[in-house]
Amino acid sequence: MTTAPIVKTSSWSPPHKAGNAEAQEAFHFSEENRAKLNQAIARYPEGRAASAVLWALYLAQDQNGGWLSEAAIVHVAEVLAMAPIRVQEVARFYTMLNTENKGRWRVQVCRTTPCWLRGSDKITAACLKAAGVSHLGEVSADGAVSVEEVECLGGCCNAPVMQINDREYYEDLSPEQAGEIVRDLRQDKLPTHSGSQTGRIASEPVGDKP
Repeated sequence: MTTAPIVKTSSWSPPHKAGNAEAQEAFHFSEENRAKLNQAIARYPEGRAASAVLWALYLAQDQNGGWLSEAAIVHVAEVLAMAPIRVQEVARFYTMLNTENKGRWRVQVCRTTPCWLRGSDKITAACLKAAGVSHLGEVSADGAVSVEEVECLGGCCNAPVMQINDREYYEDLSPEQAGEIVRDLRQDKLPTHSGSQTGRIASEPVGDKP
């Protein structure tokens, strides 16, 4: 049996735009995603396809424009021979899975202590303003962006930090840079580079090198 490791690609492109209401009523894996899911299922003993539920939901969410509709959850349940409520339980437990449409771009601002001390509240305010929304979790009028605050993203040395969807981090942010990133996302323009926005390499010290 040959299998492929389950990894998230480092290269990314704008997620598919959510379709109209009729399109959201039906969901089936694309041939490409079904092949990826079959590879994941093959890693487990026969009859244990349910063990691949997280990977199945991740693929479904990515294909469905960044969220899991009821139809997507039901389809995952059918493919894995699970009760839909079991799949719902998983989808609603993990914060990286969305059971509501949060727009094509989910902007996650870290608010844990190191980022807060470095001004994450100003980053959040700048993102909300650029998205044209008044509160966290609200989707912009064009359906492109939502902003939320999350707990530690693990980039404390390069605080403040935010993450777009489940892909790259953006570190050493200023409010102006954060706002510019969100404005670009509303036009489905990718930021020019991820990582530190001040140009420092990894987590090297700020200032003159010894």
